[in-house]
Formats: sequence, structure tokens, C-alpha cells
Amino acid sequence: MENTFVTITGVRNYYGMKPFKVGKIFRIVKDDDNDYDEEAIRAELPMIDTIGYVANSANTVFAGTVSAGRLYDKIDDYAYAQTMFITHSSVIALVLSPEQVEGDDDTAPVKETESKDSGKIKNKIGF
Repeated sequence: MENTFVTITGVRNYYGMKPFKVGKIFRIVKDDDNDYDEEAIRAELPMIDTIGYVANSANTVFAGTVSAGRLYDKIDDYAYAQTMFITHSSVIALVLSPEQVEGDDDTAPVKETESKDSGKIKNKIGF
């Protein structure tokens, strides 16, 4: 999934732009229970839950990004996305595989550190 970008929309329906900071990583999850869109992909953070959706309309998908429909079959149940740009109403994010964020992949933008209490802690994300 090299250099795949998505537009996150609908943020005003949740917490606005507050959860998004450039470099912040969040999870994108297939929303199988969505009654309006069979290819919906939800953006979420732990303890906050939904913070927006991957755009899936020609009116909301920014140029250079892919729609949820084009991404849907390329990810498993979930993937991650890293905030790259923030506009007045949307976010452009780079899609990351679970291995890049959770695993020992050398290309991972987030490195794990050890904690005395709970084992692994991930920087920049709350997962």
C-alpha cells in the first residue's frame, strides 16, 4: 500500500479537528454495520471512538487521494492512517499497514518502547 492517501471527512459530526495533529496516527476500520455505505471505513481513536470517515464520494475525495470504495478491498478489517495535512474541513492521511505500526517493520513510523508496567507502548498513537 505504498503512498496511498485518503481524505477523512465528516469530522464536524464528531469532535471537529481537535483529534487531528500532523503526524498523529489513527486507526481506520471497515464499518460493516453502516446502513448507508457498504464500503464505509471509519476513522477512530481509542477512548474517543469515531472521529470521521474515509471519503467515498466524488464531492468529498480530494485530488490525489483514494475513496473508501477503492481502499476497501486492499485492507483487512483495519489499517492505520497518519495525518499528513489538515484543511478547514478535512484531513489528508497516509494509509499504513498494521505491520508498519504494530510490527517490527523497519519502515514503521512509530517505534515501540518498553514500559515497566504494561510492556509495549506506542508513541504518537494510543493503541
